[in-house]
Amino acid sequence: MADLAIAVVTAEVEESRSVPEGATAADVVGDGRRVVVARINGELRDLATILRDGDVVEAVGVDTPEGLAVLRHSTAHVLAQAVQDTFPEAKLGIGPPVKDGFYYDFSVETPFTPEDLKVLEKRMQEIVKSGQRFSRRVVTDAEAKHELAGEPFKLRLIGSEGGADVMEVGGAELTIYDNVEAKSGATCWGDLCRGPHVPDTRFIPPNAFRLMRTAAAYWLGDQANEQLQRVYGTAWPSKEEMQAYLTFLEEAEKRDHRKIGRELDLFHMQEEAPGAVFWHPKGWSVFQSLIGYMRGKQQAAGFQEVNGPELMDRSLWEASGHWEKFGENMFTTQTPDERVYAIKPMNCPGHVQIFRQGLRSYRDLPIRYAEFGKVHRYEPSGALHGLMRVRAFTQDDAHIFVSPEQITAESVAVTRLILDIYSDFGFDDVRIKFSDRPEKRVGSDDIWDKAEAALKEAARVAGIDYTLNPGEGAFYGPKLEFVLRDAIGRDWQCGTLQVDLNLPGRLGAHYIDEHSQKQTPVMLHRAIFGSLERFLGILIEHHAGRLPAWLAPTQVVLLSITDRADAYLAETADFFRNQGLRVECDLRNEKIGFKIREHTLQRVPYLLVAGDKEVAAELLSVRTRSGKDLGQMTAQTFVERLRSELESRGRRTLED
Repeated sequence: MADLAIAVVTAEVEESRSVPEGATAADVVGDGRRVVVARINGELRDLATILRDGDVVEAVGVDTPEGLAVLRHSTAHVLAQAVQDTFPEAKLGIGPPVKDGFYYDFSVETPFTPEDLKVLEKRMQEIVKSGQRFSRRVVTDAEAKHELAGEPFKLRLIGSEGGADVMEVGGAELTIYDNVEAKSGATCWGDLCRGPHVPDTRFIPPNAFRLMRTAAAYWLGDQANEQLQRVYGTAWPSKEEMQAYLTFLEEAEKRDHRKIGRELDLFHMQEEAPGAVFWHPKGWSVFQSLIGYMRGKQQAAGFQEVNGPELMDRSLWEASGHWEKFGENMFTTQTPDERVYAIKPMNCPGHVQIFRQGLRSYRDLPIRYAEFGKVHRYEPSGALHGLMRVRAFTQDDAHIFVSPEQITAESVAVTRLILDIYSDFGFDDVRIKFSDRPEKRVGSDDIWDKAEAALKEAARVAGIDYTLNPGEGAFYGPKLEFVLRDAIGRDWQCGTLQVDLNLPGRLGAHYIDEHSQKQTPVMLHRAIFGSLERFLGILIEHHAGRLPAWLAPTQVVLLSITDRADAYLAETADFFRNQGLRVECDLRNEKIGFKIREHTLQRVPYLLVAGDKEVAAELLSVRTRSGKDLGQMTAQTFVERLRSELESRGRRTLED
């Protein structure tokens, strides 16, 4: 047999090689269990794939995002096999890899219990250790329907129900993966799947996966469909990596803003107002601190604060394009006079209306409007998550009207403002993504070409590096997305800067240029916090509830050791309030240790204690929430040192 001429890619270097006919990808790039699949001519394929003349082959390791996704998808198959071994009546849904793990949906009579998950994990361990081989088999639609006659949900996928983009179908060929017993060669189980998979179950470390939880889920995510039982799991290349992930989850749970919000009495949410926040006094104090801070920054940067209506006629939303492109996410109402209104999901059309009032000259540009606008967007109930995913929220929204020549300079200024503000909140690790035109958009390709080129030029001049985020731009323009990394390594997309050459023209905005001709302005959309509710949730989790003193709802608590200190502390509290501090007095007849513990748990930055000695010397014993004793000082000295901390946004503290 003649040898085949192939190319093997290693570290982006392509090397020509001859291999015998019948050679597989594993023969060429296999490396123990480190390599899980191969990229052949740009597509991920099983290592058992037989090579053809001219193929370009590259190893894909389990230490890559693609390789890890394959490992997790194969683990999902093992879960499905374990479920049907243990619960033979269970019907299969879908089972994709997801961030940090995988899930599989099942139709079962009774929801799975925590005890069931333990039983399933044990069965999965047995399957993994048995070394079953994942064997790909091409089938026709008719053959698949015959084999899967008892799997109603799989049958519905064969015709790609609803255009489903799932792991089971969508490849060039319809395929079933059989799990084949290592010794006998008998098929133990099979599933409709386009693959690829690891070569055999021994590639899944038996001590590096875990079933995490169950949840109800609608078939293909559509509430009109049947409700199934979803089992979530996680899988990793090693026991150490899984343990690190579980430790991370424990830390994230401790920082859960919903839990801390209850403990600190900041806010609550309830079923009568899904996706909306009930702010308590302390939480509202922090919320207003965010607004006050941003208001000062915006004024210094030349922004004018405006406010637009929350309810506007359907015709405006049709003209802007929101009704067509975003209508499914809008709350609407019809009045007795049969007019249809929508609660605004965005502030931009309202700002264009303000710009349109009066004659604008090129000499007036740039015009910068900012608004703390309350917006409403429909989110499925299952997607709601505390402050992080809501239906009603406040945006720190701004729109800057510029001439084409001003795009670069204004974009650079906005980018620097955004990064400066994030630094004030302790976020110095900021990633930037460039999101270009989405499939669902308004405007011609020529307009999009110009908008994308302008934003890229601004990024170049600002000297910022970015990664591409294809197809994720707004429906009216490309955008830069600012992604914050928090204290435990999680990424949060918050700020955006968007170049819009579409919306001003659609809504009839114009200015008079130097030649007395009407021109359509370019509109830059800018958000920094994004949603104030969400940003506050991020801050709570980033700081584990220990908000920096300049943001804390209560900055200082004065604690009495004896009632003989009450008058002194009450007078001191008045002095602090007159200095602009947020202060409370705890004059209860309780032991001082009990009081200190209680306010420490409330994450109050500074606890100031006074007894007979402090009263006599007109001093205060200063203690931090971390338990550090800063000694005694006068009220005036404390105020001066705390003011330095507040003005520096926590870059300097009393402990320094």
